Amino acid sequence: MANDTRNHTHDPEKVAFMEKELRYISGIIKQKGREILNSYTITPPQFVALQWLFEHGDMTIGDLSNKMYLAFSTTTDLVDRMEKNNLVMRIREEQDRRVVRIKLLQEGERIIEEVIQKRQEYLETVLADFTQSEVEQFSFLLEKLHTNMK
Repeated sequence: MANDTRNHTHDPEKVAFMEKELRYISGIIKQKGREILNSYTITPPQFVALQWLFEHGDMTIGDLSNKMYLAFSTTTDLVDRMEKNNLVMRIREEQDRRVVRIKLLQEGERIIEEVIQKRQEYLETVLADFTQSEVEQFSFLLEKLHTNMK
């Protein structure tokens, strides 16, 4: 396996360049995401919470706190505000009434679907100059990077 370079130390200048580009890309994505959210009644942290509930289903405040890397009290306040806006509701478990799960409501689901759709439309415009092959390769490499970061 002469061509196997997985254990190879990469060019520090190339690594520094990639880190800087990823930082810039992350900033642009956050800014564009905020612009999209401006036309909705939710905040960026609420978007993240709704996204977790949308993708993973009902969860406890403790589970949501862990997923979002927030304090339990901060997540409780977040859920309180979302509940007031009819985006989520608290449901007590039948088997153990002490356990309260957060359930995504129809309005929360509608907003998250619309926001994600608009974000995907933005990405589509960014990728307009990419060939199909480049999109497939980029997608593969993004997935590989994400897997290696877990």
